[in-house]
Amino acid sequence: MKLPDSIRDKFKSPLGLLLPESRADKKNIEKFLSEKSYIITVGDRTTEKMIDFGLIPSLQIVDGHEKREKREPPSKLMRTTKLTTSNPAAEITQKSIDVIKQAFTMQPPIQLIVDGEEDLLILPVCIYAPENAVALYGQPNEGLVIVKITPEIRNKAQRLVDLME
Repeated sequence: MKLPDSIRDKFKSPLGLLLPESRADKKNIEKFLSEKSYIITVGDRTTEKMIDFGLIPSLQIVDGHEKREKREPPSKLMRTTKLTTSNPAAEITQKSIDVIKQAFTMQPPIQLIVDGEEDLLILPVCIYAPENAVALYGQPNEGLVIVKITPEIRNKAQRLVDLME
């Protein structure tokens, strides 16, 4: 599925709470998590930040880029199961959806390394994540978005996916 240029603006609004960069510290993030939260991160910087805070994501989706600049994917965790997928920019491939669904059935932590771009994969994450999930991703130059997965969020994410071609 491709994201047509004509609807890109609909995808720029945060799916959840936007925590400004100045407030995106461990203490403020922990307010949105419980002991049983299944933490999902989408993005290299977000993943790295959570690991540095000692908040180990159950599922980490990374592509080895930050703001379009190549970088090393976070690799501080030695015991992470690694999965891979190919996902071009401005698209969500069926393979990526299938691998995300597979990741949710596996023992965490799992790192999904994307060849291409991971940005839009927050949508299938919100649709298929377990009930106790909290997804985190960066809103460029603004801060960290924290999304508690609820039926409303699942529906909102599905409506956005349905707009894609």
